[in-house]
Amino acid sequence: MNWTKGKWVAGIVATSVVMLAACGNGETENETADSTNESDATETTETRSFEHTRGTAEIEGVPERVVVLEWGYVEDFLALGIEPVGVADIEGMQQWVDIGMEMPEGIEDIGMRNTPSLEVITALEPDLIVGLESNVETSYDELNAIAPTLVYDPYPEEGEGTQYDRMIETFNEIATIMDKEDEAKEVLAGIDDMFEDSKQKIEEAGKGGEEFVVAMAYSDQNAVTFRLHDDTSMAAPMIEKMGMVNGFQSPQFERYGFTSADVEALPAIEGVNFFTIIQDSDNVIDNQLKDNPIWNGLNFVEEDRIYPLGGDAWPYGGPLSAQVYAEKVVDAITNE
Repeated sequence: MNWTKGKWVAGIVATSVVMLAACGNGETENETADSTNESDATETTETRSFEHTRGTAEIEGVPERVVVLEWGYVEDFLALGIEPVGVADIEGMQQWVDIGMEMPEGIEDIGMRNTPSLEVITALEPDLIVGLESNVETSYDELNAIAPTLVYDPYPEEGEGTQYDRMIETFNEIATIMDKEDEAKEVLAGIDDMFEDSKQKIEEAGKGGEEFVVAMAYSDQNAVTFRLHDDTSMAAPMIEKMGMVNGFQSPQFERYGFTSADVEALPAIEGVNFFTIIQDSDNVIDNQLKDNPIWNGLNFVEEDRIYPLGGDAWPYGGPLSAQVYAEKVVDAITNE
């Protein structure tokens, strides 16, 4: 896999985290005292209000200790060079989400995303908690009692844009909260450049303007389920930015940006380039589908237009996984 172009974001992030750690470890007592005096003289105690799905969060100054309950929002902070003190389900994130860099050491795992340990979070003494609407339905009040808690919903309502649009919007707001607007502009400009570079490579490979479908596939009680992503998702618009055309449109609005279907639904889209997101431990193509006559009779199967992106191409994340996702698409198309 060719990582040359797109890995610049992860490289900047990793360097920023290392530099922050080095600065923290290398201070002398006098330097610490001097910086403390300067901080006392210049520190602002401005309280800012931010609307979110559960109300309004009142945030004093710039947060320094952040706990993050959702993988996509972890990416937002890492892309800005900020290391959270606590993250939910780090092991799961490492399995499902390729962000192009290792998770920094020293971050506390606070439990599962929908059932985090309130005791562990309290002990971390955060001054900001960030979570996902669907995962804090039963714990928001307790979390908000520990620290101001921002709750986001990555799934726009009908007519409110795409999940990719919402990702950018949330990333920019987190950058504002953390006083990192300039860094956010640099990250997003780099991603836009990467899409343009990817578009050129796909054009050179003869795939520009062709139709595609992105399908996440997995076993469901020995049957195979395909998540077919439409234009309100994050998965499809990113490939459209690279010059291809989404060949699947749901007949009705799908809040999560995909329609769940079985193999019998695939002949309707067999003329597309078929991008797959499948875990190695649940390889439904090599297992359940290898002798399936419907599957084997599909044009994109017969003509070898299946492009595996791997199980950790995460189409529901933030700016880092978006970067890696785009690289995986280009590498699959160009066979690099």
